[in-house]
Amino acid sequence: MLSAHLHETTLPADLDGVRSLVGDLLSEYLEGRVNAADKVDEDFAADLAVRLASFTLDGGKRLRSVLAWWGWLAGGGAVRGAGARAALSACSAIEVLQSFALAHDDVMDAAPMRRGEPSFHAAHTAEHRARRYSGDARRYGEAMAILVGDLAMAWADDLLHESLESLPTRSAAHTVWREMRTEVMAGQFLDLRAQARGERSELSALHADRLKTATYTVERPLHLGAAMADAPARTLAALRGYGADVGVAFQLRDDLLDLYGDPARTGKDPGEDLREGKNTFLLAAGLRLAREQGDTEALRTLCLIGGPSEHVDIEGAARALERVGARSLVQRRCRELAERGLGRLAPLDLDPAVGEGLRSFAQTAAQS
Repeated sequence: MLSAHLHETTLPADLDGVRSLVGDLLSEYLEGRVNAADKVDEDFAADLAVRLASFTLDGGKRLRSVLAWWGWLAGGGAVRGAGARAALSACSAIEVLQSFALAHDDVMDAAPMRRGEPSFHAAHTAEHRARRYSGDARRYGEAMAILVGDLAMAWADDLLHESLESLPTRSAAHTVWREMRTEVMAGQFLDLRAQARGERSELSALHADRLKTATYTVERPLHLGAAMADAPARTLAALRGYGADVGVAFQLRDDLLDLYGDPARTGKDPGEDLREGKNTFLLAAGLRLAREQGDTEALRTLCLIGGPSEHVDIEGAARALERVGARSLVQRRCRELAERGLGRLAPLDLDPAVGEGLRSFAQTAAQS
């Protein structure tokens, strides 16, 4: 078995090597979960468990798991032996948790596609119609997607608990995991509420970005790995500070790519966030700058965002945000946050591959 083999192997620190091993660990674990589901009910396994396993294995960059593993190494964790294998397995659990978040997020956003394929709710809605089931097809699809997300959460928790059983630091790691789960849901709550209220606040947008993206994507994965390694307080503080800064920069960069990115690379139409009326820092900053400059044309265009979609001028909004300086402001903020985050790592004596990986990630976040 892969698990036994890893006990005797020196585990990698480089991005591609960690990604590959995480994929192998997930494949082994999810095969067992699907087999267990099949014993409960064959249709349940085929319609939900198999799809969840395939979705988790076939897509994603494994970023959170890699960052968690880098946190383990930065905290002084071993690169071989049972402890290292257990830690990497626990890091892999974040990928299953991500499947939960995406399944539910697509329902909330009514997103028809995910990773180039129909989202869970869209696929089940289409099947309901094709098979001529009774009842409301859309509600059926959404209910199935919610179940998929619930199953993913259960599997993620199971994998984490099983992985941590042999680690003396399991209590600290469980605490980080619980906090991370709560924070990502709080961030989603704030995002949805701001959208419903039509909020346009730079401060509230940054707060939601920190909880929904920075904390969940960067800060807490690093924290989880370092906590498993029983890292000293100064290391924990440095990694978490890096994660908070670079994580926000990463989200701000994503906001820019949503509007100005190449659809061939982003995989989505430009301006999806604006069409949904989301309270992004980019939009909130643009409205403030337009008011300060007395740019009534920009104000008129940007104030329509969040209203009926036929009135939203995405290209006009992109031009307005650039004209008033919102785009350049966000680009500058990304660079500042990335530089500050990297500065927090300066006191640490990092493994060369870990240090290079964290530098590269911060540089990517700064390139907006």
